[in-house]
Amino acid sequence: MTAGLLTEFDLHLIKEGRHYRTYDKLGAHLVEVDDVTGVRFAVWAPNARKVSVIGDFNRWDENTNPLSLKGNAGIWECFVPDLKQGSLYKFSIHSNYNEYHVEKADPYAFASENRPKTASKVWDNSVYQWQDTEWMKNRSNHNGLEVPMSIYEVHLGSWRRVPEENNRWLTYREMAPELVEYIKSMGFTHVEFLPVTEHPFDGSWGYQTTGYFSPTSRFGTPDDFKFLIDTLHQNGIGVMLDWVPAHFPNDGHGLGYFDGTHLYEHADPRQGVHHDWNTFIFNYGRPEVSNFLISNALFWLDKYHIDGLRVDAVASMLYLDYSRKKGEWIPNEYGGRENIPAINFLRHFNEQVYSEYPSIINIAEESTSWPMVSKPTYMGGLGFGLKWDMGWMHDTLEYMSKDSIHRTYHHNSITFRMQYAFHENFIMPLSHDEVVHGKGSLLTKMPGDYWQKFANLRLLYGYLYSQPGKKLLFMGGEFGQWKEWNHDISLDWHLLDGWAHRGLQRWVKDLNETYRNQPALYERDCQKEGFEWIDCTDAMQSILCFLRKGKNIEAPLTQLQETSVRKDASQLFFQPDSAAGKEVYGRQIQNNILVVCNFTPVPRYNYRVGVPQHDFWKELLNSDAQIYGGSGLGNAGGIQASYDSSHGRPCSLVLTLPPLSILLFKNVTS
Repeated sequence: MTAGLLTEFDLHLIKEGRHYRTYDKLGAHLVEVDDVTGVRFAVWAPNARKVSVIGDFNRWDENTNPLSLKGNAGIWECFVPDLKQGSLYKFSIHSNYNEYHVEKADPYAFASENRPKTASKVWDNSVYQWQDTEWMKNRSNHNGLEVPMSIYEVHLGSWRRVPEENNRWLTYREMAPELVEYIKSMGFTHVEFLPVTEHPFDGSWGYQTTGYFSPTSRFGTPDDFKFLIDTLHQNGIGVMLDWVPAHFPNDGHGLGYFDGTHLYEHADPRQGVHHDWNTFIFNYGRPEVSNFLISNALFWLDKYHIDGLRVDAVASMLYLDYSRKKGEWIPNEYGGRENIPAINFLRHFNEQVYSEYPSIINIAEESTSWPMVSKPTYMGGLGFGLKWDMGWMHDTLEYMSKDSIHRTYHHNSITFRMQYAFHENFIMPLSHDEVVHGKGSLLTKMPGDYWQKFANLRLLYGYLYSQPGKKLLFMGGEFGQWKEWNHDISLDWHLLDGWAHRGLQRWVKDLNETYRNQPALYERDCQKEGFEWIDCTDAMQSILCFLRKGKNIEAPLTQLQETSVRKDASQLFFQPDSAAGKEVYGRQIQNNILVVCNFTPVPRYNYRVGVPQHDFWKELLNSDAQIYGGSGLGNAGGIQASYDSSHGRPCSLVLTLPPLSILLFKNVTS
């Protein structure tokens, strides 16, 4: 067996920063050498003078199992016989430059002890038998820009707990059937987990990672986590992972000051420290560090079948002066604020990941207007597949938080997005970040009395689902948490005993179903042809009307149908009819969804809206329906368009707009 066996070529590639499977070589690997089963250990520590592996197998004695330096790449290795899966270990490191001595967890550990303990665990990643072949074969059908993506963001430690058992977490295996059943019932297409990599502090939610290759042991073993992903895949649900290459914590057993030098981080705190989070910043310009991170990304896609990575805090990587005052940062070699090594790393990361796993999708949480984040690197972009639309989130929540009487003065906040909506491939996020640190829940952000708060939230979600872009909603938002998210307790599932919360949950479920079943709502998410304003100027009444436009459908017409649509001659075309031996009329059926929003609690009667076709427009969704907790005002299931022109369109509808509502209509062709 050669697992973990380091060759001269491996060492060359690692030093060059081009070894994208270092997790197969470094760390701890169960192997067989001369018919003896044991573990081959290897670690990068170029500035150490002595490295030993210590563990429960040698009474944590640094003199028992020393490592030898191999080649000139700064990598140490040894073989320890008779070790088995689950053995605990660390690396004892003596620096070559000073008296520094430290015991470090393995940067490549596949499993870790549960906090507050910090040792690494030997684990064999080749044992689990995956059952998701069908999903993996067809994954590209679930991750493209022209398919529906509705993501349910989940923190594993607080989605559900077991209060009768001392408020304990659900394990990965316990969560698998419950989470699958819930996501399927709600109609989400993907789940995105907040970081599952090992972390010492619960309150970091996983964003301060110490075990980059190790799923947290809080909820079970690595194979248990694979079982959770496998179960989701077998039920047609994609799995995104929140990934954190922007920073790492300064805990003593982690990556910081690893071998007595600033190995993974910059030495100068003006480059190497995030003061906001009291964490270290990776030295992206060092080939071995870039290699470590890219290898880590590929590890989750390879060993855990992850369908995409949401890269956290990209803006903090791109700018040298991110959250820094004058004099607290060092300009690049051209005198600018751009972090050139980080930019090169992100491009390299995306190129490598997409070249090996073209059916996944990488997502950037980038909070500035950095250009071309989600454009290919050959065009000068960063190479991500999607970018979070943080601007939409901030503008929309600010608008929705205002009393309806004041919204008329802030109409541009709700319409501004369409000035840039197609500059990037966007995800529309209502994430965990909006319900923490004193911000309150989404429901408490809404103005008005009890009824109006729920009506406003239904309207917000309807606006989310009707806008161009993929969707993301943090857990608990779908049924209206009153309390701000608390990572130490379960969501307030008991709220579903209340009619308003059940109605809101049903609304999100029906939004997901409609979104998935109506191509006009997703297939042109990233194309300007997929959206058209009907009227964005009615600030006085705080009303918006627009079309979501899918790809046109061509269909032949009978003679009777031909006569009935003559007035819409622009929709007609000739097509050959081989059976009849002649050309007959066909019709371009426009696959449109009409969206009308009333952002005030005042019902609007006889409100005329221009439409492009003389069709019957079926009311697909009405957020004011009684099943959602609304007042029941609406349009009796739909309305026939008249030939009265309006808003520059040849036809129009005369609608009833319920209070604080959103209506979705689809043209039904005769």
